[in-house]
Parts: sequence; C-alpha cells; structure tokens
Amino acid sequence: MKKSLVVPSIFLAIVLLPVLHCIAQTKPDTTYKFRIETVNGNEYSGIVTATDSVRVYMNESKLGKISILKQEIRHFDRIDTTNMKEGAYWFENPQSTRYFWAPNGFGLKKGEGYYQNVWVLYNQASVGISDYFSIGAGLIPLFFFAGTETPAWIIPKISIPVVRDKFNLGAGVIAGTILGEDNAGFGIVYGVSTFGNRNNNVNLGLGYGYAGGHWAKRPLINLGAMARTGSKGYLITDNYFIGTGDNLVSIISIGGRSIIRRSAAIDYGLIIPLSSEMDGLVGIPWLGITVPFGSRNRPEALPEGKY
Repeated sequence: MKKSLVVPSIFLAIVLLPVLHCIAQTKPDTTYKFRIETVNGNEYSGIVTATDSVRVYMNESKLGKISILKQEIRHFDRIDTTNMKEGAYWFENPQSTRYFWAPNGFGLKKGEGYYQNVWVLYNQASVGISDYFSIGAGLIPLFFFAGTETPAWIIPKISIPVVRDKFNLGAGVIAGTILGEDNAGFGIVYGVSTFGNRNNNVNLGLGYGYAGGHWAKRPLINLGAMARTGSKGYLITDNYFIGTGDNLVSIISIGGRSIIRRSAAIDYGLIIPLSSEMDGLVGIPWLGITVPFGSRNRPEALPEGKY
C-alpha cells in the first residue's frame, strides 16, 4: 500500500470497526404506526395490524378497526411520536441525512432516495440500498459551457443508529473525477458522529481529502447542527475547518430549511469563508432544493402479513 494511503486507510478502519459491530446488534424497527392519505383526501392515523395484496388493515385512533384499499392510498408516513406536537403531525425532515452539504450519521432507509440541487448547476442524488447503506452520485454539468471539464462523483455511505434518536455513527467516501481529464481524481474519506434525533442534532465529522495524486496531510473538521423551529422550519449551521500549512481556513454558514409541498425542502443561508490572508468578510448566498423520491411511502412498500 502506498504511504499516502496509510493514514486515510487507518482512519477509515477505526471508524468502520464500531460501525460494523453495531450492525450485528441493532434490531430493526418493527412498529408500524402510520398516517395514511387517500386519493379522495381523507386522512387516517393509527397502527397498521396487517396487509395483504389488496388492503391495509389499521387500528385507527378514532374509528377503531378499519381497512383501506391499497389502490385508494395516495401517500403514507411512518409516524414518529417525536413529531406529534399538540395533536398535529409535523412532517419528517426531507433531508435529515445532511446539513447544507456535509453528511451526518443518519442514513436513508431501504428504498428511500433524494435529489438535491444547489444553484441549478450542483446536482446530487442518493438512494438507500439497505437501512444501513446508501449510494449516490453527483454532477456539475459544465460541459454545457463550451465543453468545459465536468466534475462527477459517487458517494457510498454507511449509517448506524448506536442509540436510537440519541447517537449515530456514519462513514463514507466522496470519490470523484473530472470527466475528460487524465489523473484528475479527487475525494474525501470521512467519519461522523451525530448526537440527537433527526430534528435536533449536533454533528462532528473528520475527513481526509485527496486531489492531484496526493492525500492531505491534515484532516478536514466539520461541525454542524440542526434545530427544528416549527412544523415546517429548521435552523442549520454547517462549518468546516481546514489546515493549510501555517494557515487555518474556516468556512462558516448559517441559514435555514423550509418544508414545502409535504416533503420537499428549500435550503437557504449565507456562507462566510475566513482566513488570516483575507482582508475582509465575504458572504456567499446559498440556495438549494431537496426532493425525496422512492417506494417507501407507497402502499406496495408495506410488507404483507400480520404485524
């Protein structure tokens, strides 16, 4: 193994060992509490007791035992009791696995996915292969501008709930290249620790970057946080600290996330780079949108049988 790969490899191994150990000990969530919306606009909430190829059987909180034809179901949400506020249901965070850009220890469930776009050009999508592993890809299509070289990347990630809604670990890789260029690989190997639940949490991340055939000599440190402010809003901060020789470069951000149309979200904020070599402050606006997709919220995603 090349010397330049030793430190990142050891770092990734240290992160993955406890993660893989937790996979064997983490029990799946077998409680099915749902909010169901039908095509005619009716809403039901309660415990799903069984399903078959045609119907979903539910112990509804107000109506008691009912059954609903799967073909009449438009959408369903797994109800998290932490999202029930004064009798109203707060929709789940449509982008709970990331802040503005940095990943945290939460992962996508099997069949879940999302598409993220920032300022039109930045495009990224991920999908849950299992409840613990997701993979995605991204592209900045600069080839539209007179054939300019285009960055593209893949993002595999492992996510494990060590203590449900309290402590999550994650590890992954951002591996990219510049399309049309030789020896243009770049990337980051990282690990993260997240404290809190999907609505309110703090995240500490550590990563080593790679570019131009060399690994960084110093790690990149990420500190992020998210706090829910209401049924459709979040405060977000996403911050990076990068050592470059004798200089420390910091990238500070503050902003918010607003849920629109049930599950999509708009992110907005201000990015402020800081360095001892800078003469003044510069604020860069951030504007992005996240749109979830996948089969997890469709009737066929409910496994048949009694619960």
